[in-house]
Amino acid sequence: MIDVAVIGGGPAGLAAAILARQRNLSVRVFEPRPGIIDKACGEGLMPPARKMLADLGVAEPPGMPFRGIRYIDRGHAVEAAFSKGPGLGVRRTELHKALRTRAEALGIEIVEHRVTEWEHDEEGVTVSGQRYRWMVAADGLQSPIRRKLALDVSPRFPPRLGVRRHFRVAPWADVVEVHWSEHAEAYVTPVSADEVGVAILYNADADAPVSGDPFARWLSAFPELEERLGAPCSDVRGAGPFERRSRVPQVGRILLVGDASGYLDPLTGEGIRLGLDTALAAIDAIERGEPDRYRRSWARVTRTYWWLTGGLLWVRHRPWLRRRLVRWLKRWPRGFRLAIDALNWA
Repeated sequence: MIDVAVIGGGPAGLAAAILARQRNLSVRVFEPRPGIIDKACGEGLMPPARKMLADLGVAEPPGMPFRGIRYIDRGHAVEAAFSKGPGLGVRRTELHKALRTRAEALGIEIVEHRVTEWEHDEEGVTVSGQRYRWMVAADGLQSPIRRKLALDVSPRFPPRLGVRRHFRVAPWADVVEVHWSEHAEAYVTPVSADEVGVAILYNADADAPVSGDPFARWLSAFPELEERLGAPCSDVRGAGPFERRSRVPQVGRILLVGDASGYLDPLTGEGIRLGLDTALAAIDAIERGEPDRYRRSWARVTRTYWWLTGGLLWVRHRPWLRRRLVRWLKRWPRGFRLAIDALNWA
């Protein structure tokens, strides 16, 4: 019997598989999409995510270091540097390639198959007719496994969507810039010496400033940023609605990790870190043979993210507060720095 079936071959799933092999557990990954997978993503690895990749033995993918975060709104700006080293801007495809290369080097079997049938009991999980001791669900934001387990909880905030595209221009800052407008934010991440990624998050019920494709419509809300960008060098990709809540992240011998276990919003750029941290917590619980332990570990590693991201969303949906956010943070830069560090070293 194989120890662990990992459903989903994205960053969280591959991280869980690599960790399982490092603990001498047998593991098989199921992923229906072939090769390297691209998707809408802010593409910023925060400092803890960089350390985690090193602990996994993953060769750091090519990218551009950034030293912190800068908020910009109507002529006001405030920034905070990370206290324990830089983050890394990296294409989502490069990150996935690095993780997959490490998994294959460890001899992890990656099966190109969409899992639609599975059953679980007190002794294990049956996936596509084969028995496993444990199942790790890393099947993403829309997680069919979470849905089949009846774990979905109704969202508390209005829905938000996102689009991402890359532009051929040298990065003009060594930080991730977050530009704020009335109904959207634009995240500018340096990903190479001559390329930046721009991810735009917006309220689904808001009217875009102009007509056209979703990215062009919302980019027009940031005219100063639009003027600085070069020619686009990738297709537009979209994602959302983002908020996905789960009653619990574990049922019996099934443990949900990454977006499948619950997600609120990309506002704070913590998606990859959360995927890696929840994968680590899940494999720790599996190695100990104590699946219920994962619920406590999951709450611990995600708590600060949910608090701070929830707080920012609360402000985002109150226009009179949002218009003052950057100005307030500019007057209290230490508070901004503490918030950034709380997210990165929780």
